[in-house]
Amino acid sequence: MDHDHRGPELPPARGPVSAALTAYLRDTGPLPRPEDAAGALAYGDDLQLALYLCYELHYRGFADVAPHLEWDPGLLRVRAAMEQRFLATLRADTPGHGSLDDALAGLLVEPVRGTGVSHYLRDEGELWQLREYAAQRSLYHLKEADPHAWVLPRLWGRAKAAMAAVEFDEYGGGRADRVHARLFADLMTDLGLDTAYGRYLDAASAEALATVNLMSLFGLHRELRGALVGHFAAVEITSSPGSRRLAEAMRRTGAGPAAEFFYDEHVEADAVHEQVVRHEVIAGLLDEEPHLAPDVAFGIDATGHLEDRFGGRLLADWRAGRSSLRAPLDAAETAHMS
Repeated sequence: MDHDHRGPELPPARGPVSAALTAYLRDTGPLPRPEDAAGALAYGDDLQLALYLCYELHYRGFADVAPHLEWDPGLLRVRAAMEQRFLATLRADTPGHGSLDDALAGLLVEPVRGTGVSHYLRDEGELWQLREYAAQRSLYHLKEADPHAWVLPRLWGRAKAAMAAVEFDEYGGGRADRVHARLFADLMTDLGLDTAYGRYLDAASAEALATVNLMSLFGLHRELRGALVGHFAAVEITSSPGSRRLAEAMRRTGAGPAAEFFYDEHVEADAVHEQVVRHEVIAGLLDEEPHLAPDVAFGIDATGHLEDRFGGRLLADWRAGRSSLRAPLDAAETAHMS
């Protein structure tokens, strides 16, 4: 895993908003206007990349961007315009369940004949498809748990204690070699992928970027703390069965022991986390702030909506026999797996 503490290089732009934003971050041009940023397609490549660039300044940043731009007032105004566009579209596209109980119940029911990405990869996926999946998921898994950690100062009591307990597990229980981001980097090594942080940003689809941007959006805004808890619940509750299928896919294709271990670890850990999240994090939050129940349900629904969009994109590409990546894997990486 890359130990360079600098962030990655800025990726190529995907449209006028991300182009102007990239120029500003490099100190070679003016910011895009907030109204132009707000006019970009909510789920499109241009807005999702621009939003990702803004959010990444709060994580490890970029090697060629000054650190003080994290809190640049003009940049925050542009980001707010994009966030409002993204959030309004999400709310319109997820009319929601009748109640939080209904939203949670939907997560707990496994379809008899699943048709999602993990089912496809388990049953018929090829090694090259597992590699593409891992490359795109690396944008989240190499910062796993970080977006959710932002909610800790905004909770108290049972919810805070339980959330901190789950996060402690995500960060390896105090052991650097067990940090889940480290385990995912080991998975990537088995798959012949570059483990450098942010390496596959240019290759990732808009649908993949949106799933990561959602976590950052919820995590960075205190008013969306309920939605962040909903997102966390959706991830933890659905992780164990999905991880079981992905572990089977890794075994079937001979991906390697570290690739298998990452998902095997999540089968066990997230089965426990699911109980803690439902009975302690959510219940504790709503004991203190019952008015946040609709926000928790929205977080669940928005997560499912964007995951479905990402899964649909992957399956459409793979079933058509084409790559799901915007940019191909390096020739060296391809040769490694041949």
